[in-house]
Amino acid sequence: MNGKSSLNMSENVAALIAYLFGWLSGLIIFLLEKESRFVRFHALQSLIFFGAMSLILGVLGRIPVIGWVFAVVGGIATFGYWIIGMIKAYQGELFRFPVVGDIAAGQIKE
Repeated sequence: MNGKSSLNMSENVAALIAYLFGWLSGLIIFLLEKESRFVRFHALQSLIFFGAMSLILGVLGRIPVIGWVFAVVGGIATFGYWIIGMIKAYQGELFRFPVVGDIAAGQIKE
């Protein structure tokens, strides 16, 4: 991994951008990138992870009384994975998040 993506930028920068705006940037990069499996993996992982966390935290956050606890703890965890994802992508590492990393890799054939 040290080449260019089909988006005319280095693979590590394209992979970092896939995490920048969560599932939305993951979706955009996944749809636009045609060649780099590295970039497509990170884009799909971002899409799946942050999309799922948005849905899960949205539902759990509506639970009376303890819903805010789920939202805070889940929000902190999501923020941590967001930072880790961007750092690992920029460093050129194929870092897999728990569960969704294997799903993304299976879809990309990594």
